[in-house]
This record gives sequence, structure tokens and C-alpha cells, in this order.
Amino acid sequence: MKILILGSGGREYSIARAISNEKEEHELFFQPGNGATSALGTNLNIKDYNDLAAFAKENQIELTIVGPEAPLVDGVVNIFKSNGLTIFGPSKEAAQLEGSKVYMKNFLAKYNIPTAKYIETSSIEDAFKFTDTLSAPIVVKADGLCGGKGVIIAQNHDEAKVAISEMLSGKSFGDAGLKVIVEEFLDGYELSMFAVCDGNDYILLPAAQDHKRLLNNDEGPNTGGMGAYAPTPLVDEVLYQKVRDRVIRPTLDGMQKENAPFEGVLFIGIMVVNGEPITLEFNVRFGDPECEILMPLMTSSVSDMFYKASTSRLSEIKVEFSKQFAVGVVMASGNYPYSSSTPAEIIVDESHHDEINDFTHISYAGVSEEDGVLYADGGRVLVCVGLGDSIKQARDRAYLRCGQVHFAGKKIRTDIAYQAL
Repeated sequence: MKILILGSGGREYSIARAISNEKEEHELFFQPGNGATSALGTNLNIKDYNDLAAFAKENQIELTIVGPEAPLVDGVVNIFKSNGLTIFGPSKEAAQLEGSKVYMKNFLAKYNIPTAKYIETSSIEDAFKFTDTLSAPIVVKADGLCGGKGVIIAQNHDEAKVAISEMLSGKSFGDAGLKVIVEEFLDGYELSMFAVCDGNDYILLPAAQDHKRLLNNDEGPNTGGMGAYAPTPLVDEVLYQKVRDRVIRPTLDGMQKENAPFEGVLFIGIMVVNGEPITLEFNVRFGDPECEILMPLMTSSVSDMFYKASTSRLSEIKVEFSKQFAVGVVMASGNYPYSSSTPAEIIVDESHHDEINDFTHISYAGVSEEDGVLYADGGRVLVCVGLGDSIKQARDRAYLRCGQVHFAGKKIRTDIAYQAL
């Protein structure tokens, strides 16, 4: 197939890498891609979605896969579908599940999907009043898209009120914070679950755990994610079934009632409290770095899963996963997540170690390429992925690979998967 992938991060690289490893020959295009995706296919520079749809038609692109949330919220799926193109991802209407946290929380309440007690408001007075009814810590969320950073966990009431004030004044997140959600803090453990959906049917992938904080022991500021592992032993079949019955099924049925059938990836942030799954949030795309560890675990065709989901035919296929575990460790640039960093040359040592060659790989994200040399451009630069028969073996291999990658200012956590180990 000719396949177009929208996005530029490690998530999009890992999807492309999995498709490139299939038996069939596929021709890949990226908009915009990154410095490493050009080794897997052709990078495009077509920013306007109508022009991109015209390119896809002209070049007989058979499937488009949307990686990040912004194009989905902007309605790229609607534009492609109106041009008769096959595209994987939710419509603009369905993407509100991520595009507006207020829409999402109200949807959860309407369809009786378990979630934390909350208020959504643009009134500082109402927000403060509700804050006083909660015990600390207190969760404060900006309504709109904030690149995974619009959630503050305030340790006391004063901190919560400062966060509310800064969001509602536009100081923290601009327009994205002009409506806020204040909600109770749930004490449990967090999971990332992903359901690939076609509007009616869905396939639930193995549960993962992400590590959001910058530093070891979950300290430091929130980031887009510093590492992840899957599948997590913290989930058994009973918990999976509760998520299917209480979260995914009512969401798909509810979105049909809202005239916005959900197609694409439903990313469910779950907090497990005393064995019960509570929905923290929805995203409408794969998590990053979770995608980087789920893709190499798939043993059935990745492209076929995306294609069947895009054409309402998921019931025709069985998605299969290896019995292995995967651990991904993010390498970030020196100033992440505070500010941009100076580009730095990436040097990857040549490996003569079978374990590294056979059971690890790199998914590239924030990189550019010049004369065959890759440069770390800032942000999250790449993910070192290790596979193994146990989480410990997968983690040890991921860190072996980390030891072979060098660039000025590189920053990693050394405790990824500690919850499981």
C-alpha cells in the first residue's frame, strides 16, 4: 500500500517502522516527518490539509494515519473523507473528547462512565468554592490542548488557587485555559489503555504504564512522558473486562448517540482505585512513548489493523501480540521541558553485541538530518526500546541501547518500569 503518516515524533516513527517490517512492500510518506523518517519514506512539506488531501488523491494514497492530536481537533479527517480518502483517526466532532476536557468530563457524566468528582467553570469564584470542598492534593486542568502539560496536581489549596488564577487569566496556557476543570485527586495507580475503534467495534491493546515526571522517583515537572513499558502486570483479565464494560462500550455507544461515531485510537487514562477503574481522561490518538513500545509487540499486520479500523471492518481481523515485554526509555535534550536546546550531533556506537542488535532499537523523534548526520533538535529526542521475556530483561536491554547513544546534554531517567519491578 501507499501510506501517508501525519506527524513528526517517535510515535509516528514507530508506526512507520512497524509497517516497514511487514512482509508486504509499502511506500511511506510523512507530513512533516523528522530527520530519521526520511530513511523509511518520503518527507513532505504540505501544511494545508486541503492541499495534502489533493496530494493523497493525486498520488493514490490508500491509507492515511494521523499521529498527533492537533490535526484531528482541526478536522483533517473530515477534509480527507470529503475527498473520498481512507484515513485513520476520529472526526473533528469525535476529537472533542481530547480537544475539550470540559466536553470529555460532561460526556463521562452523561453516560455514567466512572470518573472523579469535578466542576467545569470559567468563574474563579466557583472554582475556588469547589476547591474548598476537596481535600488536597487537588487536580486543576486547562480545557484545551496543552501538549500534555495542561494538568496541575496542586499539593495544597493555595497552590490549587494559584493554578486556577493563572489558567483563567490566560497566563499559563493562553486560550486553552480560559475554562478549567477542578477535580478530586484519586489515590491509586495509573494505567494507559488503548482501544483501536471503527465506530462500532474495537480491539483493546495490552495495557501500558507511562512515566510523566522528568526525574527518577517521579519527581520534577510533568513532561510528555519519559518512558513506558507494556504489558503491565498490574492488570488482570478482570480489570480489562471492567474497562471494556464500563468505559469503552458505553463510550462507543454514547458517541454514536452524539452523532460523532468514534473511529481511531481511544486512549484511556485510567486510575485504579481499590481494584476499580476510574477514567481520568481520554485522548484520541496513541500515547507517546506508549506507541513506541506497543508497535514492536504486535505480531499481526499493523497496516491491516489501521486499514480495517478506517473502513469499519475490525470484526474481520484478529490482532496478535508477542508474549514478550517492551520497555522504552526516552532521551531528552538538556533543557527539556523548560526551554529549547541547541542542536547537537547524535552519535550511535556500532554494536557488536547480539543482544543489543536483536532485541533493541531506536525510535527517533526530535531530530533533524544534514549530510547523513542526525542532530538532536530539542525536546524528546528519541526512545531506546528493549524487548525481553521479562520486564527486567526488556528494561536491561533498553538501557544497554541507551549506553550506545551520545549527544551533548542528553537526559534520561534510570528507573523506567520501577512500578513493575
